[in-house]
Amino acid sequence: MEKLLIKDAFIIDPATNIQDKLDLLIVDGRVGAIAPGMVVEDAQVINAHGLVCAPGIVDMHVHLRDPGQTYKEDIQSGCCAAAAGGVTSVVCMPNTQPVCDNAEVIADIINRASNAPAHVYPVAAVTKSLEGQSLTDFSALKAAGAIAVSDDGRPVSTPSAMMDAMEKAELLGLKVLSHCEDLSLVRGGIMNDGDVSRKIGVSGIHRAAEEVGTARDIALAGATGLPVHICHVSTRGSVALIRDAKRRGVPVTGETAPHYFMLTDQLLEKRDGDYRMNPPLRTQDDVTAVIEGLQDGTLSAIATDHAPHSPGDKADFVHAPNGVIGLETSLAAGITALVKPGYITLSKLLALMSTNPANILGIPAGSLKIDSPADIVIFDSSQGWTVSADRLHGKSKNTPFKGMMLYGSVKMTLLDGRVVYKNGSIV
Repeated sequence: MEKLLIKDAFIIDPATNIQDKLDLLIVDGRVGAIAPGMVVEDAQVINAHGLVCAPGIVDMHVHLRDPGQTYKEDIQSGCCAAAAGGVTSVVCMPNTQPVCDNAEVIADIINRASNAPAHVYPVAAVTKSLEGQSLTDFSALKAAGAIAVSDDGRPVSTPSAMMDAMEKAELLGLKVLSHCEDLSLVRGGIMNDGDVSRKIGVSGIHRAAEEVGTARDIALAGATGLPVHICHVSTRGSVALIRDAKRRGVPVTGETAPHYFMLTDQLLEKRDGDYRMNPPLRTQDDVTAVIEGLQDGTLSAIATDHAPHSPGDKADFVHAPNGVIGLETSLAAGITALVKPGYITLSKLLALMSTNPANILGIPAGSLKIDSPADIVIFDSSQGWTVSADRLHGKSKNTPFKGMMLYGSVKMTLLDGRVVYKNGSIV
């Protein structure tokens, strides 16, 4: 029987409402006990004095680029980045090459992730080849190990196909994760449509593209009573739509990402492809609305939409692919932009980043309940550090937080009770 005792930590577990200075005993990879002043003679001891101990982060929106584009990221490198950021559960999106639209690709991902330093949960495609039309075989995909379905990167093209997907997913216990965008309103845009896009002379994406898509899927959820999860919310209009829907009892949840509550389209004046993503960075009014949505429960989760691209991919601002990385910076970004200014508590942040995503997806994570998997992050909530792209653990370096001072430094990450990251290094 292997025992590991985390001593003298400030334990925060939103799932059990624990916020106290306590010890935590791990037995054979699971939480065995939480109590003050424990003495366990045959246990290895981790001194966590002055540090926070919490459930590992659950990132419910990640692109691992594997299979097909492993020069950008692969399962192992992505999970190393995750471990360095205190992320113990990675939910990977299906826009791989080949598309994750069949049982063989799902099984391959799960098999190759079996020894990775984070748990990997595949999301399968809603439609074959992500073309928005014919539904995939949800039953076979679930049997192979998929936990949700999404065409992320593209919207499901018709309301009819989306409603069929929601009905089929509900019968099988799969979550539908929706990329809300009306492509007819994108019109070749590469950033937020507004003063900055006009100033630098590039085509913008009107906020209506996201909001029309969001309204459509909320309408479907409201009319059918079937749940839907809205991905990467970025506009004040989308926040308002979700808030109103939840008030009316519509079964909708929504996520946002750190760049949407921290950065604005002013950064695009640099014409740097590392600030290009979809949805794009918006205005300060949108940032404020997203923060308010996190405060009042309109938005249920924070994910990263971690989307690695090589420096060569990002070199040409106009033609660069969309996407930024975020696995290693998400916890610190949340502490810096939300907790430190007093918008939310640290416990609330951990609920948004760990407990809530796990509950939405129905995976065994996000809690330090007795006998739960010992997936744990230990961090210094007050320590500042400067984001240096060259020191990040993933293959790609396209972080929008480069050069920024963030607060909250991960000291150790444990997966099933095993230390996988410690003081800057993968173990």
